[in-house]
Amino acid sequence: MTEYRVENDDIVAKIADFDLDETLDCGQAFRWEKLSDNCYRGEAYNTPLTIADEGEGLFRFKNTTEPQFLSVWRNYFDLDSDYGDIKSRISADETMRKACEYAGGIRLLRQDAWEALCSFIISQNNNIPRIKGIIHRLCEHFGGFPTAEALSSCTPDDLAFLRAGFRAKYIVDAAKKVAAGEVSLDRVRNAPIEDARKELMTIIGVGPKVAECALLYGMYRVEAFPVDVWIKRVMAKYYPSGLPECCIGIQGIAQQYLFHYMRTAVPD
Repeated sequence: MTEYRVENDDIVAKIADFDLDETLDCGQAFRWEKLSDNCYRGEAYNTPLTIADEGEGLFRFKNTTEPQFLSVWRNYFDLDSDYGDIKSRISADETMRKACEYAGGIRLLRQDAWEALCSFIISQNNNIPRIKGIIHRLCEHFGGFPTAEALSSCTPDDLAFLRAGFRAKYIVDAAKKVAAGEVSLDRVRNAPIEDARKELMTIIGVGPKVAECALLYGMYRVEAFPVDVWIKRVMAKYYPSGLPECCIGIQGIAQQYLFHYMRTAVPD
């Protein structure tokens, strides 16, 4: 368990293997805004937070109660997982070792399953500023990230204010199927991974990449492995026969390090 103390209306926690930029601005979540070099403001589970890096592994969770820290943020930032141990395991591979050394502060965020699914539907053929804009308009309109039930009565035309283009009809289809139980996110969370993928892909517009992202970021299915253009380059260059044995079972976490390394450190 992460060490922490209550300090007035804040929680100050000692967190190893954690970098705000690498975790909150790497494309796994879209509701965080950078306020300064060491501070972000955002929301998860429709709970607001400002978090600041105070140096020496100390992070200040501002205006947060102890029960809220324990019930929301401890899980969201995956504070009970030993990322030092994870990095040590996957660093048995040389390329993985370099990726872990380059961006060793990435942690996998444990997001709400519906929000992650909807967010990655929105992310298709899109860039991060536009994704954030669409999600901001969605949350502003509904007073927080809307449930599938809240969206299930909408038509694509009702969502024109999002300026989401073709993605609006995908959002509506996802909402209707999840709200009706035709796609059960609880069932997907616990199903064998192939069955989970197939169920998610019954939603119009959810292909393999969106399904993998929903599984990894919204359900902590760390065996899921989203593949985009950057990961395709990694696989072609370093792993034409597949990921090394040391990554099997936690491919999704390994992917986080590889994605950041290939996108920002390795020359074309």
